[in-house]
Amino acid sequence: MSEDHIEEPIAPEALPLDAWHRARGARMVPFAGYLMPIQYEGIIAEHEWTRTNAGLFDVSHMGQLIVSGEGAAEALETLLPGDISALKPGRVRYSLLLNEDGGILDDLMVTNVTQNDGEPTYYLVVNGATKWDDIGHLREFLPDEISLNHLDDRALLALQGPRAAEALERVIPGIADTLSFMQAGNAKWNGVDVGVGRSGYTGEDGFELSVPAEQAEALAEELCAQDMVKPVGLGARDSLRLEAGLPLYGHDLDENTDPVTADLSFALSKKRRESGGFPGADKILSLLAHGPSAKRVGLMIEGRMAVREGAAIHAGEARIGTVTSGGFAPSVGQPIAMGYVEAGHALPGTKLTVEMRGKAITATVTDMPFVPHRYFRKKS
Repeated sequence: MSEDHIEEPIAPEALPLDAWHRARGARMVPFAGYLMPIQYEGIIAEHEWTRTNAGLFDVSHMGQLIVSGEGAAEALETLLPGDISALKPGRVRYSLLLNEDGGILDDLMVTNVTQNDGEPTYYLVVNGATKWDDIGHLREFLPDEISLNHLDDRALLALQGPRAAEALERVIPGIADTLSFMQAGNAKWNGVDVGVGRSGYTGEDGFELSVPAEQAEALAEELCAQDMVKPVGLGARDSLRLEAGLPLYGHDLDENTDPVTADLSFALSKKRRESGGFPGADKILSLLAHGPSAKRVGLMIEGRMAVREGAAIHAGEARIGTVTSGGFAPSVGQPIAMGYVEAGHALPGTKLTVEMRGKAITATVTDMPFVPHRYFRKKS
């Protein structure tokens, strides 16, 4: 093969906070096409800090998109199984971008950011590893009269943990008190517009903060100046989301996985179950009615050896599933995992074995989350 046919590897891209992470001692690794901090002082320490205080995560690799125009909600409903038309301004909803077979192209968050009686406008946050494919898919299938803008000039920070609201209140007074879980709003910080959503990926109370890229370092610095806030890397983000029973796209979800098998049926709103009209609706609604052949489950792992993605799950001699995520859970004190097993073996309490490094490790199917969610919901 001549040199003309050799493709050079694409170097990971630096994010706006790259120098800030390095100055704080972060170990940087390639992830989703970017250089990202995997840890600062250690994964377990950062995990436990987030569970007891507040961790600041840089999630600027994720895609921030604006979909707008008359009929934007209805247009999105041709691609997502959620009731976007019923989503009120300031409300956030978890949803799924589906292919024509009902497979999951991505999982994402949709926020109605329509101002007053202005043009219908929706803010989407999509996964970093899939955002360019998502953008291409949306551009292909959204009608020409619907606008799609990629906010590539903004960074995204996630402040997570039981003291996140306390920390944010010190930096942006008033915003935390106005929001409950899965609500969003706008705030001014040092004259800068910051989009704030109360959600997250750890199972803890928390906020996602969209800020102009050139202001991200100053905001991160001010947040970390609070005694309850420390920066936290990808390593702890993964262990936290696993304990919370939250799937990771590309590992627990992919385009060959449907929402019912993935135990994400809650993303299929009641109205859409009745009306259909989303990609793969016939298949997905049939699975809802009759049950899938496999199911995503949680696994408690006996002993101290963590099981990893790709490990085979057995019932007796028969292979009945595969681990898709696994690791040591600091808040649980033992290894845990999630994976897909045949539906007949998905009942909590079922004893199975996982093959790892030539060893058969006992695992017990368990309900998720492994650690209770502590999202903040205002009392009515």
